[in-house]
Amino acid sequence: MCTGWWNKRLFRYGLDQVEADGNEGTVFLREFTLIRRDNLPEEPSPEATGSHKEDPSSRTARSEEDRDTLWDAWGSWSECSRTCGGGASYSLRRCLSSKTCEGQNIKYRTCSNVDCPPEAGDFRAQQCSAHVDVRYQGQFHEWLPLDNDPENPCALKCKAKAAGLVVELAPKVLDGTRCYTESLDMCISGACQIVGCDLTLGSTAKEDNCGVCNGDGSSCRLVRGHYKSQVSAGKTEDTVIVIPYGSRHVRLVLKGPDHLCLESKTLQGVKGENGLTVPGTHHLENTTVDFQKFPDKEVLRITGPLGADFTVKIHYVGGADSVVQFIFYQPIIHRWRETDFFPCSVTCGGGYQLTSAECFDLRSNRVVVDQYCHYYPENVKPKPKLQECNMDPCLASDGYKQIMPYDLYHPLPRWDSSPWTACSTSCGGGLQSRSVSCVEEDIQGTITPTEEWKCLYSPKTPILQACNTYDCPTWLAQEWSPCTVTCGQGLRYRVVLCIDYRGLHAGGCNTKTKPHIKEECLVTVPCYKPIEKLPVEAKPLWFKQAQELDGETAVTEEPTFIPGAWSSCSRTCGAGTQRRAVKCQVLLSFAQTVADLPDDECEGPKPSESQPCYRSPCKGEEEEEEEEETRPVEREELHDWEYEGFTECSETCGGGVQEAVVICLNKQTQEPSEESLCVSSRRPPQLLRACNTAPCPPRWETGVWSSCSATCGVGLRSRSVTCTLLRSRDSNQTVAVSDDRCRHSKPSPVQACNRFDCPPMWELQDWGQCSRTCGGGTHKREILCKQRLADGSVLELPDTFCPSPSPPALQPCDKRECPPRWVPTDWSQCSATCGEGTQRMALVCRKQEENGEHRALAPQACAALPQPATVRACSLGPCTRTFKPGGTKLGPSILAQRKVYIQSRKQKKLQFIMGGYAYLLPRTSVFIRCPVRRFRKGQLRWLKDGKPLLGQPHLVVTSFGYIKIHHLRSSDAGVYTCAAGSAQENFVLKVIGSKRKLAVPDGSLWLADGEGKPTPETPGLQDRAQALRLSFSQYDGVVQHLLELMGSAKEGPDSRELLDSAEKNTSTLEEDGGGGGEGWVPLTLVTDTWRLDEVIRNLSLQPGEQRALHGDQLLAQLLVELTKLHGESNESTLHHPVKPSTESSIQGSVAHGPKAVPESPRSGGSTGPRKEHPRAPVIVLKTLSRDKERPPTEVVAYVGTLVLLPRQAVSVELRCEAVGSPEPAITWSKDGVELAYGSRVGTLPGGSLRILAPREADAGLYTCTARNRAGSTSLSSPLRIAEPPQPAPNDPLWTALVHAAEPGVHTLLMTSNDSRTTLQTGTTALIGCLVTGHPRPQVSWFLNKQPLTQAAGVPHQLLAENQVLRLPNITRTVRGEVSCQAENEAGSLQQKKLLDVQGVKAPGFKCLLDGVGGNRLLCQDKNNSTQRSATCQGQHCPTRWMTSPWSSCSVSCGGGVQGRRVYCQRGTLEEDSCVGAGRRPPDTQLCNAMPCVEWETSAWGLCHGHCVGPRLATQHRQMFCQDRNGTRIPHTECSALPRPGSHRNCSTEACALQWRLGPWTQCTSTCGSHGFQSRHVACTHQRSGKTAREINCAWRPRPPSWQRCNILPCARGECRDSTRYCEKVRQLELCSLAQFKARCCETCRDT
Repeated sequence: MCTGWWNKRLFRYGLDQVEADGNEGTVFLREFTLIRRDNLPEEPSPEATGSHKEDPSSRTARSEEDRDTLWDAWGSWSECSRTCGGGASYSLRRCLSSKTCEGQNIKYRTCSNVDCPPEAGDFRAQQCSAHVDVRYQGQFHEWLPLDNDPENPCALKCKAKAAGLVVELAPKVLDGTRCYTESLDMCISGACQIVGCDLTLGSTAKEDNCGVCNGDGSSCRLVRGHYKSQVSAGKTEDTVIVIPYGSRHVRLVLKGPDHLCLESKTLQGVKGENGLTVPGTHHLENTTVDFQKFPDKEVLRITGPLGADFTVKIHYVGGADSVVQFIFYQPIIHRWRETDFFPCSVTCGGGYQLTSAECFDLRSNRVVVDQYCHYYPENVKPKPKLQECNMDPCLASDGYKQIMPYDLYHPLPRWDSSPWTACSTSCGGGLQSRSVSCVEEDIQGTITPTEEWKCLYSPKTPILQACNTYDCPTWLAQEWSPCTVTCGQGLRYRVVLCIDYRGLHAGGCNTKTKPHIKEECLVTVPCYKPIEKLPVEAKPLWFKQAQELDGETAVTEEPTFIPGAWSSCSRTCGAGTQRRAVKCQVLLSFAQTVADLPDDECEGPKPSESQPCYRSPCKGEEEEEEEEETRPVEREELHDWEYEGFTECSETCGGGVQEAVVICLNKQTQEPSEESLCVSSRRPPQLLRACNTAPCPPRWETGVWSSCSATCGVGLRSRSVTCTLLRSRDSNQTVAVSDDRCRHSKPSPVQACNRFDCPPMWELQDWGQCSRTCGGGTHKREILCKQRLADGSVLELPDTFCPSPSPPALQPCDKRECPPRWVPTDWSQCSATCGEGTQRMALVCRKQEENGEHRALAPQACAALPQPATVRACSLGPCTRTFKPGGTKLGPSILAQRKVYIQSRKQKKLQFIMGGYAYLLPRTSVFIRCPVRRFRKGQLRWLKDGKPLLGQPHLVVTSFGYIKIHHLRSSDAGVYTCAAGSAQENFVLKVIGSKRKLAVPDGSLWLADGEGKPTPETPGLQDRAQALRLSFSQYDGVVQHLLELMGSAKEGPDSRELLDSAEKNTSTLEEDGGGGGEGWVPLTLVTDTWRLDEVIRNLSLQPGEQRALHGDQLLAQLLVELTKLHGESNESTLHHPVKPSTESSIQGSVAHGPKAVPESPRSGGSTGPRKEHPRAPVIVLKTLSRDKERPPTEVVAYVGTLVLLPRQAVSVELRCEAVGSPEPAITWSKDGVELAYGSRVGTLPGGSLRILAPREADAGLYTCTARNRAGSTSLSSPLRIAEPPQPAPNDPLWTALVHAAEPGVHTLLMTSNDSRTTLQTGTTALIGCLVTGHPRPQVSWFLNKQPLTQAAGVPHQLLAENQVLRLPNITRTVRGEVSCQAENEAGSLQQKKLLDVQGVKAPGFKCLLDGVGGNRLLCQDKNNSTQRSATCQGQHCPTRWMTSPWSSCSVSCGGGVQGRRVYCQRGTLEEDSCVGAGRRPPDTQLCNAMPCVEWETSAWGLCHGHCVGPRLATQHRQMFCQDRNGTRIPHTECSALPRPGSHRNCSTEACALQWRLGPWTQCTSTCGSHGFQSRHVACTHQRSGKTAREINCAWRPRPPSWQRCNILPCARGECRDSTRYCEKVRQLELCSLAQFKARCCETCRDT
């Protein structure tokens, strides 16, 4: 990383200034942290500063605070101390006085607050590791960081790994180092500074329990509870709770003998587990788990957030029960998200558009039904927003809004719904429905149904919703009570409650399923007393005592009757009655609350609720009065003062006072009495307490109105409306708060003003473009006379209404003289008929005169201007290879690789092979190899830009076939050529400059003469060098765009929107995930040149206005593919290729772009949440890696590739992954027809296609189509049944070869058995290995079980795609076993033949074998047929070879053979021997060697394109170039073949469309010049009448939708309404304006 390298440079510089104490040996580094005011010189001298003077413009303006002090303004911020992980930056200011200024001259802020990549390591550890090469006490040590030092956390203390020494290597760590490992606080200038969660210095911001910085805790909810194990036979484990993904602050405590364990499941379905066998820290799914084990309990802590769904399980170990208590914060995964504005209600003239809110699932990143968000009370649905749109006036031919001001008050159509029906179930989740229709409301408020398309600007109201989703009441049994006896047999009890979904005791449970509440129990202790016949119910001793004493009874965990206190006696004398309340209650142990139960839940008799009472005998009234007078003490004891509540608060908010109410209370009856009955001297003092201390709720405060925005024609004035909160009543100080905290509706911040007509004025449009760029031209502008009326509309008037004279509409422009310029001519023809060539063009210097004519000038007039490229590369297709006879001597050749390398990050060295293009970063060491055949490496010639290459201090030309460049610089860029005899190959090297721009080379290395002076370049050399530069710059534009994409992807996620359309996020596309930052891009991108050629060709076919957007998508898809396939790293170029080829080594194709692209503006660099814009779908191209666990009979492949099925396949799955916004829908078709699903063929939840038990009929072209409202795209895969290789003895190719063979040529057919055949030396043999299979089998030949290509001294030729072996001039080297092996994806086949070789008898009966005399047994026992004598007609008649015409080729492509008859003739007679006639002509030769390629087309797609005529649309199909095996190859291979069409017109009823005209509306005026009427014009289907998009009817002119009406002069003196909107004018109180009063005279007459 750049950070680590730069910091290490700082460390090494500090080590050069080591100061070591002789005793301790402590090493101190020179400080590189930020310095303070006292370390800076007050007035630096010019000598000290040198030329590094501060730029005054870098300082900000002095603030008002600084102006009152002696400080200068703050300077600019310094560079960040780190590039990632959080660093510090500082700003300085200077004191403008010789005195001491108060305050600091330096301030800090955090920067680079992005996570470092994993390989970067710990920052403090990097600082310690910089000392590994510095001796400490005479030895080298490996230093490890010492973290979390409580005394001085900002000192660099390190520990020697081996010796265990702890040494302070520096008094300060570098700025940006964390003080503690688990804290955001950082060290700055040796001091630990507080950093809040908002990454701001000095901030006290903290994360809430949900992990949100400065959050209010509303995005999660607290979950707590407990679990008690219930051991049963055969049960070894149980689930405690499932903690969902993203939860935080998890804590579980298990008390008991059992053991906890964890299972995880990621959002992608990957499962994991951890048995927690060892206490300590564990890591599971990127989540740290702290597990502690104690003798009596286990504790599990997870700070979070959880990286997966965690299932906590309990393993049963002992027989006793265990209890697990848990608490955690669960995220609310369903949140409201505001949508974008819907389309405008009108196209022009002023309309409205609305937003809505949708429920978004944070786990699956998709929109769900609103009921999910309504489930959480914390979620408040945002209110819709309304804004004006399309305010431009309509054109006269189409609009109807220009002079219709009152339509702005016309309500928009809306969805109207009926009440919900009753729920289908009372609990457990049911459904209820309603009807929804689109309605519109007129001016009078009448609501009428209308077409649904009018309401599509807003989402349709749901017609179904879930109801009563809470669980039905269930029985809940509490724990059993202890046994009622201490020995023998007894009873035990438990409470059984009917609990509803709220956790409350309620009715509604099924009585038949109620668990029993009493059972027998046995205590294994012998009883010494007689056992009772019936079990005694449990009554604790204290309960019996309390019952005997009639005291209070405590609530227990068993249902018990609890009596209340007795009331006062109903009479003060004589016999009375006392009453009390008796309830059946139980103590809920899990909630520690008391619950009331029905009486039948309690056992035993219910205590009495009433009893008689008697106070004293009753006497006469007089006796009672006397008795009261004679006993005042008893009255005082009977009545006393008591506090009873408080008065109402004096204030409703902001703090008030309450006073305690004092009453005289009868102690026995506890009822209020007259105050005279209580002793006044004993009255308690006054008590006061504060109340309603909560601050008053916010309220609206309005400011003064601003001045009107327009002087006439209705303007606007505004005022500030703020929601304020009163801090305290004492200071009466208010603060502004958010608007949503004010309860009442917000007052209007705007108001109309100056509502009267403006005088007619000229409206000036912008000047148009000048007719000429130089030499004098003119430009025009449009001038209109318009009047803005009081209703806000604009009226266009004749020019005579506006003041004269009118402004000029035409004026001259660009009078400057035109400079000369180069004018190119047409390109010449290509210099080569095949392969790569060049084209040239001539340049003419011309100048444009004032009259517009062009005059040719001398070339010197344009000498100072840059010349356009006059040479470019061209290619008319690959050159076909011609057959070279075996005896032809081959020349030297260079093994080249046609690849393009793009370096994205720094590397020490890279190695390449000739034939490619490399775009590299500076200071990279480069090795360029030139592997050759049949040529000595020491004799290679190296050139650069067409000139011999000389060695330089940093550039070495070796004798081992490569050159080495140390620390690449911009001057090293150019075209390097390796020449081996007549063969030569080029390698283009270019340097990437700063800001990822391609650097222009500063110069080249040219050959120097003897004096060391450079040789002048001749014009011929200069042209050749210029041609080289131009021909090898064809990929610069594509590479530059790729570099920009890589740079923007590294800078932030918002810049990766194009890459998200090609993959969902690197984390979405790649199954193994991917990191952020630079980690997602490999060090060096490698691709083939034909891939970039294909991209350039595709871009050239696009129209100009779509080329940029289409290019972004193509290159983004290419970058994603290259990133996924970076397994082919630069190390592949270190060695010679085993099979040199210029073909592609990277499978895949350019992304299939969408058919429609949404217009989504690129966002800026904001890091906040961004709105999701509609994006057309893109199908992701993937290659599936081999899964070892999947059987070969289950085939899984991604769409876009050829799928071959073995005969034994049981299933095939075609995956189709598409990305877009909204999420696209996936459909499948076969051979252009929509696929019919059944029991064997169906789709999976992810959109993949699955076929069970595939058959022959299932073969075909399968197309996956992804659609959303932004567009659609499709991608196809041919599905074929694979056939293993089988012998084909009756192949027509073999039959043609046998018939074309000359007499004496052996024709052998390979078999599966060990058959033996004898051949003669010097003859020719054709051995056939004819096979069939799909895909086309590849045939390999072997001699004595060794590859035939490695057999020395065996000349041979392979014909007919390696299925025929030709052995000319057979020798004894071919004796033995000749075998062939045919292989394809479905299997393999091996055939062999045993060959014996015999000699021939020469004249004189000498046996010859390979031209040498041998044993006669090796020769055949027959006369040599070739030794025949013939007479010549002439005495000196010479012999000569004669040939017949060539036969037709055996195949039309792919390499066939054709034969002819070759014989010897002397005069007119044939001879057997042609001694002295020269070499015998060949009797066979290769033919039609071009590869077997063809244009393959998919089936025509659906006829659903844009309508181009009545019942006419367009349909498309895909085209690709493929070989005979069905493998796709680059389109350039098929360029010589006629290309079939990709689209055509088709007939469809969907385009049976017509313009449907609605009735004209009522005229807006009965007279005058303002009246007009409109009608609805829609594109509809002729049969169904359904509305279609207007673009489908564009092939026919659109009828007008408005027209003027009632253009009659209004009669004077008659008061009547001239518009139908007068009732609305009266409601809006606009009659006071003259404009409205004149047109609504009758309506406004009474106002």
